[in-house]
Amino acid sequence: MDTAALKASWAQVVPLGDQAAAYFYATLFSIDPSLRQMFSASMGGQRDRLLSALGHIVSNVDDSETLVAFVEQLGRDHRRFEVQPQHYPVVGQALLHTLAHGLGPAWNEQLAADWATAYGIVAKAMIDAAAAVDPFEPAWWSAEIVSHERRTGDVAVLTVRPKGEVRYRAGQSLAVESHLRPKVWRYLTPANAPRRDGTIDFHVRAVAGGQLSPALVYQAREGDVLRLGSPIGNRLTVASGPGPDLLMLAGGTGVAPMKAIIEQLAAGLENRKVTLVVGAPNRWDLHDQAELDQLADDLRWVEVITALSEDIVGGQPVTAVEAALRHGTWHDRQIYVCGSPAMVAGTCQTLRDEGYAAAGIHVEQFDDKTYAPLRASMTPERVFEEVTRP
Repeated sequence: MDTAALKASWAQVVPLGDQAAAYFYATLFSIDPSLRQMFSASMGGQRDRLLSALGHIVSNVDDSETLVAFVEQLGRDHRRFEVQPQHYPVVGQALLHTLAHGLGPAWNEQLAADWATAYGIVAKAMIDAAAAVDPFEPAWWSAEIVSHERRTGDVAVLTVRPKGEVRYRAGQSLAVESHLRPKVWRYLTPANAPRRDGTIDFHVRAVAGGQLSPALVYQAREGDVLRLGSPIGNRLTVASGPGPDLLMLAGGTGVAPMKAIIEQLAAGLENRKVTLVVGAPNRWDLHDQAELDQLADDLRWVEVITALSEDIVGGQPVTAVEAALRHGTWHDRQIYVCGSPAMVAGTCQTLRDEGYAAAGIHVEQFDDKTYAPLRASMTPERVFEEVTRP
């Protein structure tokens, strides 16, 4: 298999962008029309994720460790879409048709053989990974909404009770689907460490133009049943046991994983200091302030700082990262950042400009509206999150 030829041919297809992805799905549904029911009505985002996934696979085709980890997780996660082994040959056929169409005269028998081999390796890894976890973990969990509390005009806190144990670590996220938007999955991060009763809190902001989040905030009710997918992500998790103190910078509902991590540390009676800086435009956007104040009262090793970027009453507007840098220096701490894409990007850039090492900044960004271009420097977890959000 000529990996250089694979990369070169893919580079010729990439400029076709959405046209290539649209051709792929048209071909796929032409070969097997029954597959259309596996996807949501809107295919725009799905086309983006297809190209992102293929791009990541091709760019790492000669890095077996990275590639295997990525496609195995992809295979495990695709169980929630009800993907079966018999679907993979059809997908492979549609892929080869798409490549042949996109490359035109550059497509030849050797290139076709190389792509078929590469796809076969990927498909087998995905099938095997899914089969290995099937006996131990369901494709999804049903979870009843037992509490739905509107905290602000566009933020709600949902508490769900899954049917069966969902094993996740504080800082990880779970794919969520609702009957209100069938086959539309989005990642939400639990705002609590695992509890004995199994309940999970989600902080949800209704994103303008989003497919699922407005439904969860404005339409979901107690008694509704959601589906939860397997946990994903390791960049925002904290290993148990002794470790460095933490600085947490959260914007809006990005406070959720921070609360979960603090709960984990408290349960383990770990002797760490935590400074949590919560940013919001205005005071009325601080949807979780009462609970955070109680947390700081109960846990003396936790300090909570509020940063308002637009409210000029009683002080100067300031972002979370600006408030943190004015409050002290943090080179001896691990820094965790979660919020909107703009907040995360701006925060990380400011920290780098101030001389903070990238290795000490932990980021795992989730957004149900936009899909940033994938970069080679992304962690496998970040790439996986980007390309698997239906």
